Amino acid sequence: MIARLSTLTRSIRLARADRLPLWRAVWRLAEAADGLARPEGLEPPTYWFEASRSIQLSYGRVTINHGIGMTGGRSRQEVEIKLRVADAAAARRMLRARGFRLLHRRRFEANVLFDTPERSLTRAGKLLRVRRSGRSCLLTYKGPGGPGRHKVRRELEVGIADAESMIEILRALGMQPIFRYEKYRAEYAAPDGGGVATVDETPIGVFVELEGRPEWIDRTAAALGFDEPEYITATYGELYLESRRAGGGKDMVFGGRSLRGLRGTP
Repeated sequence: MIARLSTLTRSIRLARADRLPLWRAVWRLAEAADGLARPEGLEPPTYWFEASRSIQLSYGRVTINHGIGMTGGRSRQEVEIKLRVADAAAARRMLRARGFRLLHRRRFEANVLFDTPERSLTRAGKLLRVRRSGRSCLLTYKGPGGPGRHKVRRELEVGIADAESMIEILRALGMQPIFRYEKYRAEYAAPDGGGVATVDETPIGVFVELEGRPEWIDRTAAALGFDEPEYITATYGELYLESRRAGGGKDMVFGGRSLRGLRGTP
């Protein structure tokens, strides 16, 4: 762990000293944090736009602040589960009864996942996503998950000003959109501050996601009336692929409509 943090810190210092283009700096950070490898023969660009940046490393979390067209980024260990519920109203009542308070009101999310033509990220259990939620847009990388009753994986995330431009950048790098999915999400804070619950309304059902420390997740799931066999660690893409065997389109969207301005179709 110490050696890994040392490598990450050294990569951050080099990125600052070299004044690398934004994409090259973010890519170097991902390589140091989780071993993300570039597809063979593909080099990140040396142009497009430069950004001033300040990078802070503390207690295993990396925060990246970019001066041009970007918002603060973060690196963290994601620990979560999904729980299937009957409907959104029942989920809200269940959370409020346990003292959860609303953090972010229900809003629409549009997501596009990207991969190399060889599907190298998918085969490695990794994910690269562009998300639009309300007025905010995010670029997210997730590392492979490990075994266990909770879904645990490294997450690197940075805010972007223009989702469509980021999609064009990813295309220029040789990445391809492979899956689109939509949902409505509302976010709730736990009364003890130990974690966050979200209510996700998707085309394949309604889910409550619990994110926090493993012991908090187990305690909260039990308090909500769920047992460990009911934990779901699959991604929405995996859940949709399973449900699609009974029929359905390529993407997990409401009514087959397009993604509200996200030009992610192949």
